[in-house]
Amino acid sequence: MGVIVAVDAGNSKTDAAVVAADGTVLGSARGGGFQPQTAGVERAVDVLQAAVTGALAAARATRPGPLRIGHVSACLANADFPAEEELLAAELARRVRPAGGQGGPPSVEVANDTFALLRAGLPDGGEPAGVAVVCGAGINCCGLAPGGRRARFAAIGRISGDWGGGLHLAEEALWWAARAADGRGGPTALAHALPAHFGLPGMAELIEALHLGRIDPARRHELTPVLFAVADGGDAVARALVERQAEEVVAMAVTALRRLELLDAAVPVVLGGGVLTARHALLDEGIAGLLARRAPRAVTRVVTAPPVLGAALLALDRAAAPTRAYARLRSHYA
Repeated sequence: MGVIVAVDAGNSKTDAAVVAADGTVLGSARGGGFQPQTAGVERAVDVLQAAVTGALAAARATRPGPLRIGHVSACLANADFPAEEELLAAELARRVRPAGGQGGPPSVEVANDTFALLRAGLPDGGEPAGVAVVCGAGINCCGLAPGGRRARFAAIGRISGDWGGGLHLAEEALWWAARAADGRGGPTALAHALPAHFGLPGMAELIEALHLGRIDPARRHELTPVLFAVADGGDAVARALVERQAEEVVAMAVTALRRLELLDAAVPVVLGGGVLTARHALLDEGIAGLLARRAPRAVTRVVTAPPVLGAALLALDRAAAPTRAYARLRSHYA
């Protein structure tokens, strides 16, 4: 079958791995963020290609000689619609060729990156069933049921009904803090904690610094842990935001379970992404309590392994790999 090239690409980074048919990871590399919505498809795929080239170079150092790529399994953020997956798959198939390689073009499968998280959290063997919610910079959910049925969400922001994720929480915290500081809203400790994080005396100074670019907009994500710390201290506004995030995570999971007719089944609800893997007690407790009431048979699993593992597992599924290949691959990322 040749080697597998597994790719997981998010907004901030891309991971690529070259995996042998027996589950051995031969080489890996990391690249930049994958943002076709702003960079365009060709420039975005340049980032994927660079990461794949680096992983293939590392693999050749481990196993000298030509490498034949049998299959590319790419799980990509911002691949939100089937048409986008098809476009990206065609572009990857055109480009992915190992230097000194042999054989014909590889098969290529592109899926949204939530499917990598889901597969990493599902058991190996048998038909996959379960749902996954990723809550990192943004929020998304997908699900699989026996027979290959899928559930997914567009997850492209407010126009698709989304609420939450680290960047959204930071924006919400700023909104409530600004209104508390200028008198339009009620009091919240966020009005002091957010500017203090950047060494500023108050919200007026923070608003000005953000507006004039004296603070890099990319640093806004730093405010999400501040929000959780303030919530832990008992602040009502901050706690309400964390509780809303728990509600949104569970709403997505339960909706996907319902669509797949798995609401009464003992299947995994896989959680991942930086907001959820940080294991904030208030958020964890909120999710657990809501799931216990709405999907009492669901089994919650938090996955901290790199999502590229899930992309590689999907490729092993496609190849009907032996059990030992799955065990070898998972042990590498344990």
